Amino acid sequence: MTNYETPAAPAADAAPEKTVAEVLGSVHTTNFPDLLRQLGGCLVVSTYQAGKLVILRPDGASINTHFRNFVRPMGMAADNQRLALGTALEIAEFRNMPAVAKRLQDPPRHDAVYMARRAHITGAIDIHEMAWDKHGDLWFVNTLFSCLCTLDMKSSFVPRWRPNCVTHYAPEDRCHLNGLAMRDGRPRYLTALGETNEPQGWRVNKRDGGVLFDMASNKVVVRGLSMPHSPRWYDNRLWVLESGRGKLVTIDPKTGEKTDFASVPGFARGLDFLGPIAFVGLSQLRETNAFTDIEITDDNKDRQSGVWAVHIGTGKTVALLKFTGGVQEIFAVQALSGILFPEIIHEGDLLASAYALPDEALREVAFTAAPAGQTASAPVD
Repeated sequence: MTNYETPAAPAADAAPEKTVAEVLGSVHTTNFPDLLRQLGGCLVVSTYQAGKLVILRPDGASINTHFRNFVRPMGMAADNQRLALGTALEIAEFRNMPAVAKRLQDPPRHDAVYMARRAHITGAIDIHEMAWDKHGDLWFVNTLFSCLCTLDMKSSFVPRWRPNCVTHYAPEDRCHLNGLAMRDGRPRYLTALGETNEPQGWRVNKRDGGVLFDMASNKVVVRGLSMPHSPRWYDNRLWVLESGRGKLVTIDPKTGEKTDFASVPGFARGLDFLGPIAFVGLSQLRETNAFTDIEITDDNKDRQSGVWAVHIGTGKTVALLKFTGGVQEIFAVQALSGILFPEIIHEGDLLASAYALPDEALREVAFTAAPAGQTASAPVD
Protein backbone atom coordinates (compact mmCIF):
# COMPACT_ATOMS: atom_id res chain seq x y z
CA MET A 1 0.00 0.00 0.00
CA THR A 2 3.01 2.31 -0.15
CA ASN A 3 3.68 2.27 -3.90
CA TYR A 4 2.39 5.37 -5.66
CA GLU A 5 2.51 6.76 -9.16
CA THR A 6 4.24 10.12 -8.76
CA PRO A 7 3.64 13.02 -11.20
CA ALA A 8 6.66 13.92 -13.31
CA ALA A 9 8.89 16.67 -11.92
CA PRO A 10 8.60 20.07 -13.65
CA ALA A 11 11.36 21.12 -16.03
CA ALA A 12 14.16 23.24 -14.63
CA ASP A 13 13.14 26.26 -16.71
CA ALA A 14 9.42 25.98 -15.92
CA ALA A 15 7.45 29.16 -15.31
CA PRO A 16 6.97 30.18 -11.67
CA GLU A 17 3.22 29.51 -11.94
CA LYS A 18 2.00 26.23 -10.55
CA THR A 19 2.27 23.29 -12.91
CA VAL A 20 -0.65 21.07 -13.86
CA ALA A 21 0.71 18.42 -11.52
CA GLU A 22 0.82 20.88 -8.65
CA VAL A 23 -2.76 21.98 -9.28
CA LEU A 24 -4.40 18.70 -10.32
CA GLY A 25 -1.82 16.10 -9.34
CA SER A 26 -2.58 12.77 -7.69
CA VAL A 27 -0.88 9.57 -6.60
CA HIS A 28 -2.40 6.12 -6.23
CA THR A 29 -1.62 2.63 -5.10
CA THR A 30 -0.34 0.49 -7.96
CA ASN A 31 -3.30 -1.87 -7.75
CA PHE A 32 -5.99 0.80 -8.30
CA PRO A 33 -6.13 0.50 -12.14
CA ASP A 34 -6.38 -3.29 -12.06
CA LEU A 35 -8.99 -3.09 -9.30
CA LEU A 36 -11.25 -0.95 -11.51
CA ARG A 37 -10.71 -3.27 -14.46
CA GLN A 38 -11.54 -6.32 -12.35
CA LEU A 39 -14.71 -4.61 -11.12
CA GLY A 40 -15.57 -3.52 -14.67
CA GLY A 41 -16.09 0.16 -13.98
CA CYS A 42 -14.67 3.62 -13.39
CA LEU A 43 -15.41 6.51 -11.04
CA VAL A 44 -16.63 10.08 -11.45
CA VAL A 45 -15.85 12.52 -8.63
CA SER A 46 -17.17 16.04 -8.08
CA THR A 47 -15.24 18.75 -6.25
CA TYR A 48 -17.06 22.05 -5.83
CA GLN A 49 -14.01 23.52 -4.11
CA ALA A 50 -11.88 23.08 -7.25
CA GLY A 51 -14.77 23.50 -9.71
CA LYS A 52 -14.08 20.17 -11.38
CA LEU A 53 -15.70 16.92 -12.37
CA VAL A 54 -12.97 14.27 -12.30
CA ILE A 55 -13.17 10.95 -14.16
CA LEU A 56 -10.90 8.24 -12.70
CA ARG A 57 -10.20 5.93 -15.65
CA PRO A 58 -7.85 2.90 -15.68
CA ASP A 59 -5.19 3.49 -18.34
CA GLY A 60 -2.52 0.80 -18.43
CA ALA A 61 -0.67 0.85 -15.12
CA SER A 62 -2.03 4.28 -14.20
CA ILE A 63 -5.25 6.04 -13.30
CA ASN A 64 -6.07 8.68 -15.87
CA THR A 65 -7.57 11.62 -13.95
CA HIS A 66 -9.61 13.46 -16.55
CA PHE A 67 -10.96 16.89 -15.51
CA ARG A 68 -13.97 18.84 -16.74
CA ASN A 69 -14.76 22.38 -15.51
CA PHE A 70 -18.12 23.26 -13.95
CA VAL A 71 -19.31 26.00 -11.60
CA ARG A 72 -19.59 24.46 -8.14
CA PRO A 73 -20.37 20.83 -9.13
CA MET A 74 -21.87 18.83 -6.25
CA GLY A 75 -24.60 16.19 -6.34
CA MET A 76 -24.53 13.66 -9.12
CA ALA A 77 -26.46 10.67 -10.46
CA ALA A 78 -25.14 8.50 -13.28
CA ASP A 79 -25.46 5.14 -14.99
CA ASN A 80 -24.27 3.82 -18.33
CA GLN A 81 -26.91 5.79 -20.25
CA ARG A 82 -27.24 9.15 -18.48
CA LEU A 83 -25.67 11.58 -16.05
CA ALA A 84 -27.16 14.42 -14.00
CA LEU A 85 -25.04 17.00 -12.18
CA GLY A 86 -26.10 19.67 -9.72
CA THR A 87 -24.13 22.90 -10.07
CA ALA A 88 -24.33 26.44 -8.68
CA LEU A 89 -27.54 27.42 -10.47
CA GLU A 90 -28.72 24.44 -12.49
CA ILE A 91 -29.04 20.71 -12.96
CA ALA A 92 -27.17 19.69 -16.11
CA GLU A 93 -28.22 16.47 -17.83
CA PHE A 94 -26.16 14.34 -20.21
CA ARG A 95 -26.88 11.31 -22.39
CA ASN A 96 -24.41 8.65 -23.49
CA MET A 97 -23.79 8.72 -27.26
CA PRO A 98 -21.21 5.98 -27.92
CA ALA A 99 -21.23 6.76 -31.67
CA VAL A 100 -19.32 9.98 -30.93
CA ALA A 101 -16.32 7.99 -29.64
CA LYS A 102 -14.90 7.52 -33.13
CA ARG A 103 -14.56 11.29 -33.48
CA LEU A 104 -12.57 11.66 -30.26
CA GLN A 105 -9.63 9.44 -31.10
CA ASP A 106 -8.45 7.16 -33.89
CA PRO A 107 -8.58 4.31 -33.17
CA PRO A 108 -11.45 4.92 -30.72
CA ARG A 109 -10.74 4.10 -27.07
CA HIS A 110 -13.72 5.67 -25.28
CA ASP A 111 -16.53 3.27 -24.39
CA ALA A 112 -19.02 6.02 -23.44
CA VAL A 113 -19.47 9.68 -24.39
CA TYR A 114 -21.83 11.69 -22.21
CA MET A 115 -23.13 14.60 -24.28
CA ALA A 116 -24.85 17.62 -22.74
CA ARG A 117 -28.56 17.38 -23.45
CA ARG A 118 -30.37 19.97 -21.32
CA ALA A 119 -30.12 22.17 -18.23
CA HIS A 120 -32.78 23.12 -15.70
CA ILE A 121 -32.27 26.41 -13.87
CA THR A 122 -32.97 25.88 -10.17
CA GLY A 123 -31.43 29.04 -8.80
CA ALA A 124 -28.80 28.94 -6.07
CA ILE A 125 -30.27 26.27 -3.77
CA ASP A 126 -27.08 24.43 -2.73
CA ILE A 127 -28.02 21.14 -4.41
CA HIS A 128 -26.61 18.14 -2.60
CA GLU A 129 -27.25 14.47 -3.41
CA MET A 130 -29.52 13.27 -6.20
CA ALA A 131 -30.84 10.00 -7.67
CA TRP A 132 -33.37 8.67 -10.17
CA ASP A 133 -36.33 6.62 -9.00
CA LYS A 134 -37.68 3.52 -10.75
CA HIS A 135 -39.90 5.71 -12.96
CA GLY A 136 -36.98 7.81 -14.18
CA ASP A 137 -37.82 10.90 -12.12
CA LEU A 138 -34.84 12.77 -10.69
CA TRP A 139 -34.91 13.49 -6.94
CA PHE A 140 -32.46 15.92 -5.35
CA VAL A 141 -31.71 17.39 -1.96
CA ASN A 142 -32.36 21.13 -1.85
CA THR A 143 -30.18 22.01 1.11
CA LEU A 144 -30.89 25.74 1.18
CA PHE A 145 -34.66 25.15 1.46
CA SER A 146 -34.27 22.04 3.69
CA CYS A 147 -36.32 19.73 1.47
CA LEU A 148 -36.26 16.91 -1.06
CA CYS A 149 -37.37 17.91 -4.54
CA THR A 150 -38.17 16.85 -8.09
CA LEU A 151 -38.51 18.92 -11.28
CA ASP A 152 -41.29 20.11 -13.53
CA MET A 153 -41.27 22.35 -16.61
CA LYS A 154 -42.40 25.55 -14.91
CA SER A 155 -40.91 25.58 -11.41
CA SER A 156 -37.39 26.13 -10.18
CA PHE A 157 -37.97 23.02 -8.06
CA VAL A 158 -40.91 21.03 -6.69
CA PRO A 159 -40.68 20.30 -2.93
CA ARG A 160 -41.81 16.74 -2.19
CA TRP A 161 -40.72 16.14 1.42
CA ARG A 162 -39.14 17.92 4.36
CA PRO A 163 -38.24 16.80 7.90
CA ASN A 164 -40.87 17.28 10.61
CA CYS A 165 -38.51 19.63 12.41
CA VAL A 166 -38.67 22.13 9.52
CA THR A 167 -41.98 24.00 9.63
CA HIS A 168 -41.76 26.15 6.49
CA TYR A 169 -39.90 26.50 3.20
CA ALA A 170 -37.30 29.25 3.30
CA PRO A 171 -33.78 29.69 1.86
CA GLU A 172 -32.25 29.40 5.32
CA ASP A 173 -30.43 26.02 5.45
CA ARG A 174 -32.16 25.19 8.72
CA CYS A 175 -30.97 21.58 9.19
CA HIS A 176 -28.42 21.10 6.38
CA LEU A 177 -30.29 18.26 4.74
CA ASN A 178 -27.66 16.64 2.52
CA GLY A 179 -27.74 12.89 1.82
CA LEU A 180 -30.20 10.69 -0.08
CA ALA A 181 -30.45 6.88 -0.25
CA MET A 182 -32.77 5.02 -2.58
CA ARG A 183 -34.31 1.67 -1.67
CA ASP A 184 -36.39 -0.44 -4.05
CA GLY A 185 -36.32 2.37 -6.59
CA ARG A 186 -37.75 4.98 -4.23
CA PRO A 187 -36.23 7.74 -2.08
CA ARG A 188 -36.05 6.36 1.45
CA TYR A 189 -33.28 7.57 3.80
CA LEU A 190 -31.92 11.09 4.25
CA THR A 191 -29.24 12.62 6.42
CA ALA A 192 -29.02 16.08 7.97
CA LEU A 193 -26.47 17.77 10.19
CA GLY A 194 -29.06 18.90 12.72
CA GLU A 195 -32.70 18.50 13.72
CA THR A 196 -33.32 22.23 13.83
CA ASN A 197 -35.77 24.86 12.56
CA GLU A 198 -33.64 28.00 12.89
CA PRO A 199 -31.66 29.57 10.06
CA GLN A 200 -28.27 27.81 10.03
CA GLY A 201 -29.36 26.17 13.28
CA TRP A 202 -27.41 22.98 12.59
CA ARG A 203 -24.11 24.80 13.18
CA VAL A 204 -24.71 25.01 16.94
CA ASN A 205 -24.20 21.28 17.49
CA LYS A 206 -22.53 20.02 14.34
CA ARG A 207 -20.15 17.75 16.27
CA ASP A 208 -22.84 15.20 17.17
CA GLY A 209 -26.21 16.69 16.20
CA GLY A 210 -26.60 14.71 12.97
CA VAL A 211 -29.69 12.62 12.20
CA LEU A 212 -30.86 9.93 9.78
CA PHE A 213 -34.47 10.12 8.58
CA ASP A 214 -36.70 7.39 7.18
CA MET A 215 -38.86 9.12 4.59
CA ALA A 216 -41.35 6.21 4.43
CA SER A 217 -42.26 6.45 8.10
CA ASN A 218 -41.38 10.15 8.41
CA LYS A 219 -39.42 9.34 11.55
CA VAL A 220 -35.86 9.69 12.79
CA VAL A 221 -33.94 6.40 12.64
CA VAL A 222 -31.00 7.56 14.74
CA ARG A 223 -29.71 10.77 16.35
CA GLY A 224 -26.28 11.75 17.67
CA LEU A 225 -24.37 11.28 14.42
CA SER A 226 -21.26 13.34 13.69
CA MET A 227 -21.93 15.20 10.43
CA PRO A 228 -23.51 12.29 8.52
CA HIS A 229 -23.40 12.19 4.70
CA SER A 230 -24.03 9.82 1.80
CA PRO A 231 -26.54 7.24 3.10
CA ARG A 232 -26.73 4.20 0.82
CA TRP A 233 -28.74 0.97 0.73
CA TYR A 234 -26.43 -1.71 -0.67
CA ASP A 235 -25.95 -5.43 -0.07
CA ASN A 236 -29.07 -5.37 2.13
CA ARG A 237 -27.35 -2.99 4.51
CA LEU A 238 -27.81 0.69 5.28
CA TRP A 239 -24.48 2.49 5.04
CA VAL A 240 -23.70 6.04 6.18
CA LEU A 241 -20.54 8.12 6.25
CA GLU A 242 -20.10 9.66 9.66
CA SER A 243 -17.93 12.41 8.26
CA GLY A 244 -17.05 14.13 11.52
CA ARG A 245 -15.36 10.96 12.75
CA GLY A 246 -13.93 9.69 9.46
CA LYS A 247 -16.01 6.50 9.68
CA LEU A 248 -18.01 4.29 7.36
CA VAL A 249 -20.80 2.89 9.52
CA THR A 250 -23.77 0.59 9.12
CA ILE A 251 -27.11 1.36 10.75
CA ASP A 252 -29.97 -1.00 11.51
CA PRO A 253 -32.96 0.81 9.97
CA LYS A 254 -35.36 -0.84 12.46
CA THR A 255 -33.51 -0.24 15.72
CA GLY A 256 -31.13 2.61 14.83
CA GLU A 257 -28.18 0.59 16.13
CA LYS A 258 -24.93 1.93 14.68
CA THR A 259 -21.82 -0.14 13.99
CA ASP A 260 -18.45 1.29 12.96
CA PHE A 261 -17.29 -0.60 9.88
CA ALA A 262 -14.17 1.18 8.60
CA SER A 263 -11.99 4.20 9.34
CA VAL A 264 -10.55 6.56 6.73
CA PRO A 265 -8.02 9.41 7.15
CA GLY A 266 -10.20 12.39 6.25
CA PHE A 267 -13.64 13.98 6.21
CA ALA A 268 -15.62 11.19 4.51
CA ARG A 269 -18.19 12.43 1.99
CA GLY A 270 -19.24 10.75 -1.26
CA LEU A 271 -19.91 7.00 -1.42
CA ASP A 272 -20.67 4.40 -4.08
CA PHE A 273 -20.12 0.69 -4.64
CA LEU A 274 -18.82 -1.68 -7.30
CA GLY A 275 -19.09 -5.35 -6.38
CA PRO A 276 -17.53 -5.90 -2.94
CA ILE A 277 -15.81 -2.50 -2.85
CA ALA A 278 -17.04 0.74 -1.29
CA PHE A 279 -15.44 3.83 -2.80
CA VAL A 280 -15.26 6.61 -0.21
CA GLY A 281 -14.48 10.25 -0.97
CA LEU A 282 -12.21 12.08 1.47
CA SER A 283 -11.68 15.80 2.03
CA GLN A 284 -8.88 17.60 3.84
CA LEU A 285 -11.09 20.39 5.23
CA ARG A 286 -9.41 23.76 5.17
CA GLU A 287 -9.00 25.64 8.44
CA THR A 288 -11.49 28.27 7.25
CA ASN A 289 -14.13 25.65 6.45
CA ALA A 290 -17.32 25.68 8.52
CA PHE A 291 -16.91 21.92 9.03
CA THR A 292 -14.26 22.22 11.72
CA ASP A 293 -14.29 21.74 15.49
CA ILE A 294 -15.23 18.08 15.02
CA GLU A 295 -13.53 14.84 15.99
CA ILE A 296 -11.73 14.30 12.69
CA THR A 297 -10.07 17.74 12.90
CA ASP A 298 -9.09 17.21 16.51
CA ASP A 299 -7.57 13.75 16.11
CA ASN A 300 -6.25 13.65 12.55
CA LYS A 301 -4.02 16.53 11.53
CA ASP A 302 -2.83 14.74 8.35
CA ARG A 303 -6.20 14.62 6.62
CA GLN A 304 -6.22 13.34 3.05
CA SER A 305 -8.20 14.22 -0.08
CA GLY A 306 -9.04 11.51 -2.59
CA VAL A 307 -10.89 8.22 -2.98
CA TRP A 308 -10.36 5.23 -0.71
CA ALA A 309 -11.44 1.70 -1.74
CA VAL A 310 -12.78 -0.32 1.22
CA HIS A 311 -13.70 -4.01 1.05
CA ILE A 312 -17.22 -4.44 2.43
CA GLY A 313 -16.43 -7.94 3.66
CA THR A 314 -13.41 -7.03 5.78
CA GLY A 315 -13.55 -3.27 6.29
CA LYS A 316 -9.95 -3.02 5.08
CA THR A 317 -8.66 -0.36 2.69
CA VAL A 318 -7.49 -2.23 -0.42
CA ALA A 319 -6.53 0.68 -2.70
CA LEU A 320 -6.54 4.48 -2.76
CA LEU A 321 -6.01 7.57 -4.88
CA LYS A 322 -4.82 10.73 -3.15
CA PHE A 323 -4.95 14.22 -4.67
CA THR A 324 -1.71 16.09 -4.07
CA GLY A 325 -2.49 19.49 -5.57
CA GLY A 326 -5.43 21.87 -5.52
CA VAL A 327 -8.21 19.30 -5.16
CA GLN A 328 -8.76 19.44 -1.41
CA GLU A 329 -12.47 18.67 -0.99
CA ILE A 330 -14.63 15.94 -2.53
CA PHE A 331 -18.40 15.96 -2.60
CA ALA A 332 -19.78 13.08 -4.70
CA VAL A 333 -18.30 9.75 -5.79
CA GLN A 334 -20.23 7.93 -8.51
CA ALA A 335 -19.35 4.50 -9.92
CA LEU A 336 -20.08 3.72 -13.58
CA SER A 337 -20.54 -0.02 -13.92
CA GLY A 338 -19.66 -1.52 -17.30
CA ILE A 339 -17.73 1.59 -18.43
CA LEU A 340 -13.95 1.99 -18.17
CA PHE A 341 -13.01 5.02 -20.27
CA PRO A 342 -15.81 7.58 -20.68
CA GLU A 343 -15.77 11.18 -21.85
CA ILE A 344 -18.05 14.05 -20.79
CA ILE A 345 -18.73 16.83 -23.30
CA HIS A 346 -20.58 20.00 -22.33
CA GLU A 347 -19.01 22.52 -24.67
CA GLY A 348 -17.26 22.71 -28.04
CA ASP A 349 -17.89 21.87 -31.69
CA LEU A 350 -19.11 18.33 -31.10
CA LEU A 351 -22.31 19.67 -29.55
CA ALA A 352 -23.10 21.30 -32.90
CA SER A 353 -22.58 18.21 -35.03
CA ALA A 354 -23.60 15.17 -32.99
CA TYR A 355 -27.30 14.35 -33.03
CA ALA A 356 -29.48 12.06 -30.94
CA LEU A 357 -32.77 11.03 -32.55
CA PRO A 358 -35.73 8.85 -31.53
CA ASP A 359 -35.55 5.27 -32.80
CA GLU A 360 -38.38 5.91 -35.26
CA ALA A 361 -36.54 8.82 -36.87
CA LEU A 362 -33.20 7.04 -36.74
CA ARG A 363 -34.56 4.31 -39.00
CA GLU A 364 -35.23 6.94 -41.66
CA VAL A 365 -31.80 8.57 -41.60
CA ALA A 366 -29.98 8.33 -44.93
CA PHE A 367 -27.09 10.43 -46.20
CA THR A 368 -26.76 11.82 -49.69
CA ALA A 369 -23.90 10.17 -51.52
CA ALA A 370 -20.75 12.30 -51.33
CA PRO A 371 -18.68 13.18 -54.38
CA ALA A 372 -15.86 10.80 -55.22
CA GLY A 373 -13.01 11.03 -52.73
CA GLN A 374 -15.08 12.68 -49.99
CA THR A 375 -17.15 11.48 -47.07
CA ALA A 376 -20.14 13.23 -45.53
CA SER A 377 -21.40 12.01 -42.22
CA ALA A 378 -22.12 13.08 -38.67
CA PRO A 379 -22.63 10.96 -35.57
CA VAL A 380 -26.30 10.12 -35.22
CA ASP A 381 -27.43 7.98 -32.32
